[in-house]
Amino acid sequence: MTKILNIHNLGKTYSSGSKELTVLHDISFDIEEGETFSIVGPSGSGKTTLLGLCAGLDQADTGSIALCGTDMGTLNEDERAQLRNQHVGFIFQDFQLLPTLTALENVAVPLELRGDKNAIKRAVELLGKVGLSDRINHYPSQLSGGEQQRVALARAFCNNPSILFADEPTGNLDAETGEKVVELLFELNKELGTTLVIVTHDLELAQKTQRILRLKGGRIMEDEKVAG
Repeated sequence: MTKILNIHNLGKTYSSGSKELTVLHDISFDIEEGETFSIVGPSGSGKTTLLGLCAGLDQADTGSIALCGTDMGTLNEDERAQLRNQHVGFIFQDFQLLPTLTALENVAVPLELRGDKNAIKRAVELLGKVGLSDRINHYPSQLSGGEQQRVALARAFCNNPSILFADEPTGNLDAETGEKVVELLFELNKELGTTLVIVTHDLELAQKTQRILRLKGGRIMEDEKVAG
């Protein structure tokens, strides 16, 4: 199968005053197209940093990242942004919705930025898939946490991304609401054939993916395939 993400000998160090903190050490793994993959580990293990590097939101100090066949190290910031716009979807723990836009407008924005004339039609369709047809003209402040995350789900899938990165997608939700959001996430992922990469503290959620990468102290402790 085709590898959609190739990580080789990745390292990342941050400077704090006169001190340096290495948060990722010699990280290597591949992800295949259509695979569901989770990254788990204790706080401070480097999970979110790794996710940001994989998505091209930050640059590594050592090693290489190839996303959708493109070496991220050869791209400037604008080129990385263009690659993300074409191929990548995001879901965040704190939803990251624009407060001055309605649910419909929040979902349509990524498509409108690409000049898609069917942006509104596609946004309406996806909001229907996540059960929010009757809430499309509501603003984020008028929606519950679960509803906001469902809007974020619709936005993440609106451009049919090749790969979707989810950073603690249920972190701000109660257990029941989180479970419903997870069901929708995997349903949409399966329907659209998107590669899914999840950072999570929730081991039950991680077990729903095909592979689990376990980090500790910025190092890979285990890369396991999930049975079934």
